Amino acid sequence: MNKLLQVDFHYQGPFGEEMTQMLDGLAQSINHEPGMIWKFWTENQEEQRGGGIYLFEDEACARSYLAMHSARLTEMGIRDIRGIILDINQPLSKINKAPL
Repeated sequence: MNKLLQVDFHYQGPFGEEMTQMLDGLAQSINHEPGMIWKFWTENQEEQRGGGIYLFEDEACARSYLAMHSARLTEMGIRDIRGIILDINQPLSKINKAPL
């Protein structure tokens, strides 16, 4: 069963186009993570938050990615990492045009 992974953390930037340019290689590499279907990159410059919402094939892939990604972020000096794995109510999500 597909699982959503929501990750966010305190992030001081860069944001917008500068973030896009800086993290393009990382974005490309995420496409090769086991079980990853898609990712929405999230950012909030005003609140100094970054993160993403991912769809994984199953819970094992989501948990594995969360562990690896949390370690990578910690190595980059990022703290206050929140990661939540969630089930999807597919019938209701389809009503609201979720990309499932």
